[in-house]
Amino acid sequence: MDESLPRPITLLRSALLPDGGLVDVAITGDTVTEVAPAGTLDAPAASTLDLEGRLLLTAPAEPHAHLDKALSADRIDPPLGDLGSAIAAWAAYATTMSVDEIADRARTAALALLSAGTTAVRTHVDVLSHGGTGTVADAVRGARALVQVRDELADLMDIELVALAGPLAPDEHVEAVLDLGVDLVGGAPHLADDPLADVDRLLAIAHRRGLGVDLHADESLDGPVTLDHYARAVRDWPRDRQYSAGHCVRLGTLGPERLAEVVADVAAADLGVITLPITNLYLQGWQHPVSTPRGLTAIRALLAAGVRVAAGADNVRDPFNPVGRSDALETASLLVTAGHLTPDEAYAMVSDAARSVMGLPAAGPVVGARADLLAVAATSVTDAVANAPADRIVLSRGRLVARTEVRRTVARTRTVSTERPSVRHPARPLTPVPVP
Repeated sequence: MDESLPRPITLLRSALLPDGGLVDVAITGDTVTEVAPAGTLDAPAASTLDLEGRLLLTAPAEPHAHLDKALSADRIDPPLGDLGSAIAAWAAYATTMSVDEIADRARTAALALLSAGTTAVRTHVDVLSHGGTGTVADAVRGARALVQVRDELADLMDIELVALAGPLAPDEHVEAVLDLGVDLVGGAPHLADDPLADVDRLLAIAHRRGLGVDLHADESLDGPVTLDHYARAVRDWPRDRQYSAGHCVRLGTLGPERLAEVVADVAAADLGVITLPITNLYLQGWQHPVSTPRGLTAIRALLAAGVRVAAGADNVRDPFNPVGRSDALETASLLVTAGHLTPDEAYAMVSDAARSVMGLPAAGPVVGARADLLAVAATSVTDAVANAPADRIVLSRGRLVARTEVRRTVARTRTVSTERPSVRHPARPLTPVPVP
């Protein structure tokens, strides 16, 4: 930890913008107030930071994390497998967790995100009902831990909490979690015996509490479709809060006519969709060893309809995903590879679109935007997404909150002449050919 951070910054010198411009960026408080050609702005040295030509981007936002589960894989040692096996492994371990243990892992995971450039996180937290048999005290352990971490890190990053209520979690348990200050209602209705009824149950809780909603929706290749039902239900709800759905895997396997119907309902409701490539690439398709599907939602169809589509990393090193770097550039790279997006489209989904879906103010090196910024040692967005340089400078609300500097040493190469030496070969005597 650096005791000198966070440090207010009023001027960024020599920042490279994605369009190739080299600029100075003035910041007042938490807001970008001027962008001018490099070398033309001035500020006190103590609050000036020279980016030395680093690429300056909107800081990433993580719209769908599970900080309560993060970094638990080494403790659980779960089998590799699909969503069902991951749920079973996690459920068994969840009975043993203390508030402090959850908080320790969540804090570590949140700071890893921050150091990689992510200044805002929306994390789901399980309502730990143990299939409906637990007590209220059991149910709120995860929420208590994450509220604690959110409060501890409030000066460094924005953290939103979503109550992840399984189909068997009693309403009493969900309400108790929300009473602790959790921000949104969530759940996984596609896992319920009656998925549409569970959507309605969760929406009723949100309506009663005046909260936004972020559901895990249709996380299967061939299961039920609940997304359109959800979209129609919230279409006329108040717009002072956010409504979104994560995963939406089933959209990627629907035929064109049915897909068009669902997408139209989502667009009409201005429902945000959050695709989660690394976890869905891992969890989906185990039953299809030949022509294994990608397991992503229908990103192109949603974008074409004007839907706000964000992307997140979801699980990190837990039963639902054994790997992950807590790095938005990894998510962007997977969107390019598996989702067939351009690098610019992919980065927008982990930054500007993610902030929109989370209901956060616009950020970036633009006058009037929030000064949540990421500077990386890269020459373009494509270079940043491709190489994910570790050298990074992170600003949250106009303050320097994290810096990673890299020193690389490579062995000297041997000099080889490109000129081909002239070599003389002695003439060989001709071998006589016998004449018959």
